[in-house]
Amino acid sequence: MAHDHKLEIFRGLVKFKSNERKIWGVFTFLSIVTIIEVALGIVKPEFLTENRFLAMRLLNWIFIILTLVKAYYITWDFMHMRDEVMALRRSVVWTAIFLICYLVLILLIEGDYIYEVYKSNYIKFSF
Repeated sequence: MAHDHKLEIFRGLVKFKSNERKIWGVFTFLSIVTIIEVALGIVKPEFLTENRFLAMRLLNWIFIILTLVKAYYITWDFMHMRDEVMALRRSVVWTAIFLICYLVLILLIEGDYIYEVYKSNYIKFSF
């Protein structure tokens, strides 16, 4: 029983003629996102490192969002989650989303606490 995979990405905005071309298209997209992440990590624009949102620098939020985009496309296209039944897709995707949100919440709460401890000089910065 042959199963044809959907040969499109970005909700049908980009269509491919074969699976091989689709793999290269997704690979190119993921490479561009990674290049943007690396470039931002090297350059570290001042306006992204000075401004904060929810106790974290904007640059860190950009890294988190771009990493989630990459994880989504790796799961969706390379792990063929797009071709699974909706119940399986939802169980995998929603579990991951809730777990990631929970981990980001812990990161924000604990990171802010540690920052405040160092800032109020209970313990000196030694690094």
